Amino acid sequence: MVLDVVNYGHPILREKGADISEITPEIETLIQNMFETMEDYHGIGLAAQQVAQALQLTVIDISAVEDRPSTLKIDGEEADPKSIMPLVLINPELELGGEREEGPEGCLSFPDIYADVERPESVAVKAMDRELKPIEFTAGGLLSRCIQHEVDHLNGVLFIDRMKKGTVKELKPKLSGLASRTREQLRKR
Repeated sequence: MVLDVVNYGHPILREKGADISEITPEIETLIQNMFETMEDYHGIGLAAQQVAQALQLTVIDISAVEDRPSTLKIDGEEADPKSIMPLVLINPELELGGEREEGPEGCLSFPDIYADVERPESVAVKAMDRELKPIEFTAGGLLSRCIQHEVDHLNGVLFIDRMKKGTVKELKPKLSGLASRTREQLRKR
C-alpha cells in the first residue's frame, strides 16, 4: 500500500525515532508499504518519519541509479552495491569517514527542492536487517550519501540543516511556503 509522505512543516520530521526491538506483523507491513511508497514517489530512500512513524527504520534502493556511482565493502572486500538492494536498515549506527564532498540532494518530504549538501564521502554502517539480523558494511558514493540522508531523518535532522546558510536563505521562500501549506493541512484534519 502506498502511504502518504509527510512534507516539511510536519512536526514528526523533527522527532528522533524509537528503536525497534522485534519484528511484528505491523513492522513487516510498514517495511513493505515503505518500499511501495518509495517506488511510487520515485525515491531511492525513505525513513519511517516520512510516513509519520517515529521509528529507527529506513528503506533504500539505489539499484536503478546509473549516473551516480556507489561503492560497497563487506568484511573489507569490494562488493557490488546492487547485491544488498533493496536495503532495510533498523536501528542503524554510522561512523563517518573520508573527505567531505558536496553533492546534489533532494528529499521526498521537500517536493521540487534540490540543493548541494556537503557530507563525508564514506560511511561505515552497523544495523539490523528486516529480520533483526546484524549487518555491517562500508559504503561510498551515492549509497553513502543516501544512507547519511536517511539516518539523519531517523534522528530528526533534515537535509536543509546540512546545507550552507546561503543556500537555505535562497530557498527560504519555497521552504516557508511548503511549511505553511503543511501546517494548514494539519489544522484541517
